[in-house]
Amino acid sequence: MLKRLDENGIKAGPVPDLLAAAVAAHGGRPALNFMGRRWTYGELGELVDRAAAGLQQMGVGKGSKVGLCLPNTPYSVIFYFAILKTGATVVNFSPLYVERELRHQIADSGTTIMVVPDLKVIHSRVASVAAESGLRSIIVCPMRGILPFVKGWMFQLFKRKDQAVFSEGDGLHLRMDTAMRGAGKFTPVFIDAQTDVAVLQYTGGTTGVPKGAMLTHANLTANAHQVIRHVDCLRAAEEKVLGVLPLFHVFAMTNVMNIPVALGCEIILVPRFQLQDLLATIAKEKATIFPGVPTIYTAINNAPGLDPKGLSSLKLCISGGAPLPAEVRHRFEQLSGCKLVEGYGLSETAPVLTANPPLGEIKDGSVGLPVPQTVIEIRDLADPHRVLGTGERGEVCARGPQVMQGYWRRPEETRNAFVDGAFRTGDVGYVDADGYLYLVDRIKDVILCGGYNVYPRMIEEALYLHPAVAEAVVIGVDDKYRGQAPKAFVTLREGESATPEELLAFLTKQVSKIEMPKAVEIREQLPKTLVGKLSKKELVDEERKKARPA
Repeated sequence: MLKRLDENGIKAGPVPDLLAAAVAAHGGRPALNFMGRRWTYGELGELVDRAAAGLQQMGVGKGSKVGLCLPNTPYSVIFYFAILKTGATVVNFSPLYVERELRHQIADSGTTIMVVPDLKVIHSRVASVAAESGLRSIIVCPMRGILPFVKGWMFQLFKRKDQAVFSEGDGLHLRMDTAMRGAGKFTPVFIDAQTDVAVLQYTGGTTGVPKGAMLTHANLTANAHQVIRHVDCLRAAEEKVLGVLPLFHVFAMTNVMNIPVALGCEIILVPRFQLQDLLATIAKEKATIFPGVPTIYTAINNAPGLDPKGLSSLKLCISGGAPLPAEVRHRFEQLSGCKLVEGYGLSETAPVLTANPPLGEIKDGSVGLPVPQTVIEIRDLADPHRVLGTGERGEVCARGPQVMQGYWRRPEETRNAFVDGAFRTGDVGYVDADGYLYLVDRIKDVILCGGYNVYPRMIEEALYLHPAVAEAVVIGVDDKYRGQAPKAFVTLREGESATPEELLAFLTKQVSKIEMPKAVEIREQLPKTLVGKLSKKELVDEERKKARPA
């Protein structure tokens, strides 16, 4: 069992208090930077108050569910804090959701108001499901209003075909300016940080229908302060945090928004990941903190003509969302001169449970030490009531102030998610003698191979050791002799070449016979999730279809 219990405790109050403190202490400092246009903390505070007053005028308050379906823009931050200030609950939606996904999540969460940009591609999908899903109002935010003057003028002039077409008189739509105009003053609301649900964060749905994790205000603010204390190298009102990860994802919500606001730092918002634009933004804006996922760091490592000087401002990079291959970490650190640390967490834990300490030892393959006030337990896979010792593999379970209340409207699944009061992550892992946590794999991804448990991550790590491999994913496929067998899918680095036979020969010296893949398939690209993580689900579906009799 691992513990990090601090004598002084961790602050856990209402999320809007993070912004209020930043406005009071750093009102004149930059808060948001969007495509070169900046807003100070004082200006952000005023916009949030106006939006909160407008929402209250619409009847939003405790018990209300308000959806955010936005790319990374100032509107994401403004409405996030405004909704929470009214006592209502934020429901995060990906702007890439298709109608089926929108319909399910709106109805399941009870979302009645949705905030969208005036981009046709996003607005049209939300509007098309409004009537059947129970959505009563759509607040439309103008992109021109947040762009620098020239870019805003160009957008209005040349991007008309991309702008949403709607009528405010249809009883469904409301322009953001209309909602905020004449709303009067915001009426303060009492928020019980321990019990009031701030965010319904829907899980990825990789093991079934997505579920809404109920994250309280205390869950979110506690986790922000846990990470700040654990990292112990972030300078208040000085850091510039690069926000390319989508804010609808829990990793970015905490690391790109809540933590920087708690410290009064500048948030550089990037609406989408495009490698060359991202590199140019880092160099121009002198970003110092960069939360990302392994696929982004891999892309930077392999960027043609990369000038490492453009990365020189970076001080700390944090990787999450998926396993970080050691080769990717070492190569990125060599190029940038910046520390890259891996952390671990889930939607249900707001999200951070562990992280490698930037000022301490960083161990290859480990997701680090527990953040303060977090207890990590390794429990027997066959008997989850039995806690295992150092070096023994079992299910990773967690306790701490960041752990969710439960799943929205799913009492049975909530009960199944806990054992003896500890949250069951569904991951297999172990703890070493120094207290570092290592993840072996997801329980559901373990390949049952001839009576042995084979962990795809071990094979993936071995593939990354080959100089030609850029990305690797391993899944289990049906095998007549062994029941299941590993199959690997890889992409190659630009300018490099390798055959499946060469990669299999390479693996003979890296993994055991039982772990050897039955095949290696080289592809131009591999499927990824909305946040940029490599995804196995599509590959598993492909292989199942191939195995079906004609």
